[in-house]
Amino acid sequence: MEMNIAEIFEKSPLFAKGIWFLLLGMSFWSLTVATGKWWNLRKAQKETLKFAPEFSQFLEEDNLTEAINLAEGYKKSNVARVLGGALGEVKPLIMDGTITVSDINSVERAVERNMLVEIVSLKRGLAVIATVGSTAPFVGLLGTVVGIINAFSLMGSSGSSGINAIIVPIAEALIATGLGLGVAIPAVWFYNYFQTKIDNLTSEMTYVSKEMIDYLIRGVSGEFGRSRFTREFSTKAQAGSAPIAQ
Repeated sequence: MEMNIAEIFEKSPLFAKGIWFLLLGMSFWSLTVATGKWWNLRKAQKETLKFAPEFSQFLEEDNLTEAINLAEGYKKSNVARVLGGALGEVKPLIMDGTITVSDINSVERAVERNMLVEIVSLKRGLAVIATVGSTAPFVGLLGTVVGIINAFSLMGSSGSSGINAIIVPIAEALIATGLGLGVAIPAVWFYNYFQTKIDNLTSEMTYVSKEMIDYLIRGVSGEFGRSRFTREFSTKAQAGSAPIAQ
């Protein structure tokens, strides 16, 4: 006997219907979170592709002011937010024309703080997808087990010992397992996809921030770094020097 899904649902007990609704709700929840996260990551990646080359170019040109303005202008790029937030914290320290080792340490700590915030933001919602992917098969299996128990109970109460008496109820019960797998498989795919994307974004944030730190380190050993050291050293030398008697 052939039955469509509507007929199977109509003949299913209340517990089985609850399992179906629970699995459909889990599927809708995970798909909603995954769609929103995919859209946000897509926009962030597009801005990062524009931001990273321009930012590197400004650093190569020793134009730190424009690099800071550029980082503050890209609001959706995770890489730009990390650098923009870090540079915004230490901007008064490094905009006076000289950069010291203390300034670089401040920038590194600011980058680390902002990167932690961004990584937490990127991972937000992954727990939902992971939970759906790991628990949906068990929820479906629960519905199947209860359905099989009901099928055997029905066979015992009816007094029929033929296998035909429980074939249809067992087939209906197995639908819950199939539905659970159908909900879990896309969720696992989405979780692995987003985890890979987040790892790539973390690598990009680390790479660009290290590039900026290298630029600042070169500045300490460069002209404006030496000028401060030379000025301080010359002042001390003049204060402690005395004419040599002939």
